[in-house]
Amino acid sequence: MIAACLKWVDRRPQVDPLDAHVSIDARTAGMSAADAAALEWALRSGQAWGQPVLAVTAGPAAADDVLREALAAGAARAIRVDVDISAPSEVVAGVLAAELLAAGVTTVWCGDHSLDRGSGSVPAYLAAELGVAQALGLVAVELGNAHDTTALRRLDGGRRERLRVAGSGVLSVEGATARLRRAPLPAAMAARTAPIDVRAGPVSSPAPDAVLRPFRPRPRVLSAPSGDALERIAALTDTGATKGHSEVVVLDAAAAAARILEALGTWGYLTPASEPAAPA
Repeated sequence: MIAACLKWVDRRPQVDPLDAHVSIDARTAGMSAADAAALEWALRSGQAWGQPVLAVTAGPAAADDVLREALAAGAARAIRVDVDISAPSEVVAGVLAAELLAAGVTTVWCGDHSLDRGSGSVPAYLAAELGVAQALGLVAVELGNAHDTTALRRLDGGRRERLRVAGSGVLSVEGATARLRRAPLPAAMAARTAPIDVRAGPVSSPAPDAVLRPFRPRPRVLSAPSGDALERIAALTDTGATKGHSEVVVLDAAAAAARILEALGTWGYLTPASEPAAPA
């Protein structure tokens, strides 16, 4: 069996500018372009190798929408694991791997990243949980004989790497590699009432709400001004002083480090160290 791992995510999230809270609207939620490409490759490989396609996701009840879209496109079965959408990647991969192993899945297709986090770590965790090969970040795919796939992977510096996956494996693709087929009307209508297997996810305690505060730099420690009232006011307001915005010095490594420490102490960021005792 072949599987497509899909994620239900808001494609146009609203972020509160004050507390950074992210609001998810089901009207703009669905699968990303990368997940849609993964589903299309799963359907193509299923047709080429004569195997059914299983669509799986981990999320709330609203995530059934992406599974019904997969069923309408041609998936034979759909499974949703009831997991909080903010669960860590390793938790999501663990619950998905358990369902894939139970279903006897050999090849798993995933999107190379999700829209909410963008880390693309779930496919790697999933390959580790299943104990199979991984081919991540694919930009081109060629399907061969049964479970024999040749792919092109993006590397840093504009380079490419050609891979061959023979047998079981987890493959993650970019969204531009394929466009999801349009579901026929009868299949789309039937998918609305098609059964979806729902599994209970792990029970976890709710995480405490994060307290967000504005950044405040560390205060500088300054010595108290001396002199009469006028001199103290002038020292506090720094009036009459000429500002030096830049300084160019050419020093060796030891002298440069000493110069930096001296400047930090002068500006009040470091407590002046006591003078070393003279040798006896």
